[in-house]
Amino acid sequence: MKKTVIAGVLAAAGLLCTSAQAADYVIDTEGQHAFIQFKINHLGYSWLLGQFNDFEGSFSYDEDKPEQAKVKVTVNTNSLDSNHAERDKHLRGGDFLNVAKFPQATFVSTSYQPDGDGSGVLKGELTLHGVTKAIEIDVAEVGAGPDPWGGYRRGFEGTTTLTLKDFGIDYDLGPASKDVQMYLSIEGVRQ
Repeated sequence: MKKTVIAGVLAAAGLLCTSAQAADYVIDTEGQHAFIQFKINHLGYSWLLGQFNDFEGSFSYDEDKPEQAKVKVTVNTNSLDSNHAERDKHLRGGDFLNVAKFPQATFVSTSYQPDGDGSGVLKGELTLHGVTKAIEIDVAEVGAGPDPWGGYRRGFEGTTTLTLKDFGIDYDLGPASKDVQMYLSIEGVRQ
């Protein structure tokens, strides 16, 4: 009986220590609960929308110390999808992403500056088209809690704008098409 009580106290203490630490999450791409989408002006006349269908990543987050959050994402650039096969072939080719030479893009966070209301600025290094640049992503927490399958999930959304030329992509589509707007919706499953 004494051993059982001691084991129970130690287990409870372990749970308390765990809850005070950052939780690690895997981005739920398997269940399609995460999206990396883009929007770019087409010649100044309309908007071209698309997404990357194949990516993976993880993040670490502690509600008590959000400034210590960490994120890492790897994107298969060949998974670009703008809902038009011929256009996708062009965007994957040498004029734009050159996926044969640069099959992956990566983002690794370097810092997170929370603003106190569940949002903040995530800074990190984006490697795209063989070029690594520091970027900032405006982030807002969507929510967190238990899921119907006995797990725990946490979700964020984020936006950033990338200047294509900064990453060595200089195909001329006119002055309105120099920047691409990115929208990220990320749901992670706690490990």
